[in-house]
Amino acid sequence: MRSRRMRADHPESDHRLLGRREAIVALGGIGVIWYASRAARRAIRSAFAVRPASAASTCVLAPEETEGPYYIANEPFRSDITEDHPGLPLVIRFRVRSATTCKRIAGATVEIWHADAGGNYSGINGASTTFLRGQQTTNGVGRAEFTTIYPGWYMGRTAHIHVKVHVGGTVVHTGQLYFDDTITDALYAQAPYAAHGRRDTTNASDGIYARGGAQSLLKLRKRGKKGGYAARNTLAVQT
Repeated sequence: MRSRRMRADHPESDHRLLGRREAIVALGGIGVIWYASRAARRAIRSAFAVRPASAASTCVLAPEETEGPYYIANEPFRSDITEDHPGLPLVIRFRVRSATTCKRIAGATVEIWHADAGGNYSGINGASTTFLRGQQTTNGVGRAEFTTIYPGWYMGRTAHIHVKVHVGGTVVHTGQLYFDDTITDALYAQAPYAAHGRRDTTNASDGIYARGGAQSLLKLRKRGKKGGYAARNTLAVQT
């Protein structure tokens, strides 16, 4: 059974950019020609700028958000959750810490799940698919890493990734991770995302994002020759 294109988690002229020269941008191994104005390139570089986090900021309690209707428990333990689904490669390294002591938490379970480039979730309505879902146990320094793709959009929601953390068998955090709109708009204009059409919701118009999503924006960095992007995220939780 195929996964279906999703709706929101709950009831809730020519756009080409012209520049002096063509810039070839590697989107996860997908070679595309992207015409970009100098201003647009500056905007995207600014969006990708990495800002060092202070020690205090790494221990701020991660904001809670809705689990949504597409959570499925007991998904495979694995680092690479792509299952060859097309999209911009994205590697996310999580670090789980105590919001009280700021100590790293080893042995925590981190789950993530999200839509594919066409706005579809796996495993819905009895489907046996498991793409873009998985979980990892944090290592001795509280880290867990996932290889996935940049998420697609579906009706009523901005681009996001769901995350859940368990410590000692108890759920201690359920949240969502978000992306800068400038980056998302640029990527969604390229294959394979462009085939899904223009998204109907940005961060500014997403009611769930409005509940604290700005605190959960991923800061992306380019992966160079490897293609795609990488991000680090600290999940400070109450145990």
